[in-house]
Amino acid sequence: MSYQFTIVVPVYNEEDNLKRVEEELSKYIKIAIKKTKVLFVNDGSKDKSQELIEAICTNNHDFKFIQFEKNCGLSAAITAGFKNTDTELVGYIDSDLQTAPEDFNLLLKEIGNYDLVTGVRANRKDSFVKNMSSTIANGIRRTFTHDGMDDTGCPLKVIKTSYAKNIPMFKGLHRFLPAMILLQNGKIKQIPVQHFPRIAGEAKYGLWNRLLGPLMDCFAYVWMKKKYINYSIAKKS
Repeated sequence: MSYQFTIVVPVYNEEDNLKRVEEELSKYIKIAIKKTKVLFVNDGSKDKSQELIEAICTNNHDFKFIQFEKNCGLSAAITAGFKNTDTELVGYIDSDLQTAPEDFNLLLKEIGNYDLVTGVRANRKDSFVKNMSSTIANGIRRTFTHDGMDDTGCPLKVIKTSYAKNIPMFKGLHRFLPAMILLQNGKIKQIPVQHFPRIAGEAKYGLWNRLLGPLMDCFAYVWMKKKYINYSIAKKS
């Protein structure tokens, strides 16, 4: 049976988390409702992440990797993962594992009728400042995009690959994945998923990234929306 679903895992200095990532994703692959493989995208890590990733991929034939020459950011890592996916469906999860891989099955059960299904983190296990800044940022984003999503920052998503490959790369795109599917006249849905505190490694985002950065990205999105070209081919030979 060929693979049907690819999970993209961006990695930046996550050496303390990668063993657990291997264990949890290996467990998930055994219970996944779609034949699943994993694609690590090492975003120029400066620790031992690449060494660990290569060992994981050597020991598990369902795991592959891409390594960037230098750090390019989360949006670039996600885009590279999408562009290098050859399965019908592609997913995304952060390597801090604050969301549960088994919840991919909840999203996969709904993807047939939609083009993107995203998680909504229920009972978030983050600090008050992080939760509040995310709430404000999501409110600002909804005002600009009208995507109706409550938690686009949730790092658990499933997308039909044909749509994912048509998402243009720009910094901050990970916050606008549902909106980018809507630009393609796609259908989106959100589903509550589990959330856990980070138990290893360090968060890569501060207040600027969570609040002021997204506000600036919203203006970029509005400009891009005006310039976005959407077409469908009626016939070809």
